[in-house]
Amino acid sequence: MARKASLSGFPEWLPEERLIELHVLEVLQRTFELHGFSSIETRAVETVDHLLRKGEIDKEVYAVSRLQADEASASESGLALHYDLTVPFARYVVENAGHLAFPFRRFQIQKCWRGERPQEGRAREFTQADIDVVGDGVLPFRYDVELALAVVEALGALPIPEFTLRVNNRKLAEGFYRAIGLADTAAVLRSIDKLEKIGAEKVGGLLRDEVGADDDQIRLALDLAGIRTSDTSFVERVRALGVTDDLLEEGLEELRQVVGEASRRAPGRVVADLSIARGLDYYTGTVYETVLNGHEGLGSICSGGRYDALARKGNRTFPGVGLSIGVTRIVSRILSQGFATVSRSVPTAVLVTLADDDSWSQAQDVASSLRSRGISAEVAASAEKFGKQIKFADRRGIPFVWFTSAEGAHEVKDIRSGDQVAADPASWAPPAGDLRPVVAKS
Repeated sequence: MARKASLSGFPEWLPEERLIELHVLEVLQRTFELHGFSSIETRAVETVDHLLRKGEIDKEVYAVSRLQADEASASESGLALHYDLTVPFARYVVENAGHLAFPFRRFQIQKCWRGERPQEGRAREFTQADIDVVGDGVLPFRYDVELALAVVEALGALPIPEFTLRVNNRKLAEGFYRAIGLADTAAVLRSIDKLEKIGAEKVGGLLRDEVGADDDQIRLALDLAGIRTSDTSFVERVRALGVTDDLLEEGLEELRQVVGEASRRAPGRVVADLSIARGLDYYTGTVYETVLNGHEGLGSICSGGRYDALARKGNRTFPGVGLSIGVTRIVSRILSQGFATVSRSVPTAVLVTLADDDSWSQAQDVASSLRSRGISAEVAASAEKFGKQIKFADRRGIPFVWFTSAEGAHEVKDIRSGDQVAADPASWAPPAGDLRPVVAKS
């Protein structure tokens, strides 16, 4: 990670780093599939109008144009690369509603592009991994609980430090602010969302200057945002503030269900944090943010929430709940901090040597036999001295070297230990831990 990319914000990993990234992707895919989520992929581009409908990020969007622009059709004008996977997914649901079984459970792992100032954990080209459940007309609240548990399981299987999934509810916050006389709840949420970055005093100033809040309203808003518990005790702490509202009570009950179940199944990893607001306007209920403990400066590694009206088709609405994992952000921190190691930098388990140049075809037969049984193998390019061929394998990180004598006898050597034994290409296999590169938590 000390290497400087030739084009800032577009990370390119070395082979051993890419193996760690692939491990992260495999863990996420396996976990999502175990929870019954189906994989989809959407196109890389959307119309600019569609991308900008749900958020004020127009300066961050990469527009797409052709060098031969005069030949482009009208339908190809105004295209841009997607900056997340939620907005494209909403379009996908609307366009394919007649072919989907609802509630529809989807996971999606793809590249995204956003014109941000590059820094560690914040790239211009990055990979996200999303899971969502979308309903047709209605979506039971229990999916809000289920998604939190699925993401905690997925993140818990990665080679990262301990993490905390922070949960809040927009109904709770909006009902509270409305009840204390702050009608512009969206503006209040935007200010509260900055609490961790700029502190309570500056947030109070924003509430006074931009929302018109008085001292009592500022105190109550900050008191609410200061509540954080790892169990359902937050309910009584909110009620102790003396504010009543039907929407507030609805949000309290929903958040109680999420935190109550999570504290039983994943104790300590999910907390109610009433400062979490999430800036995007389409969230309507539960909101999530996840940080690595001790690495809060990296920002959220996983966030999302409930959206009741992101997707519409005529009179039909498709409410959903989803979370997005910042794969590139996680991998960049794994690499920069050495949180994981990989057993070797190449997939090859066996190098088949050449006794002479005429034995190349026979060596390919050996390699083919090994590959047919799932053992990665490559053949030496030339019949150099065996010592040089072994050094080549060592330099590449290949653990086993295969020898075939003129009489057709086969032996395989573990160049790490020096052990060399007779072997049959049709039956020999390396130990399970050597079959492929192994990623381990440091």
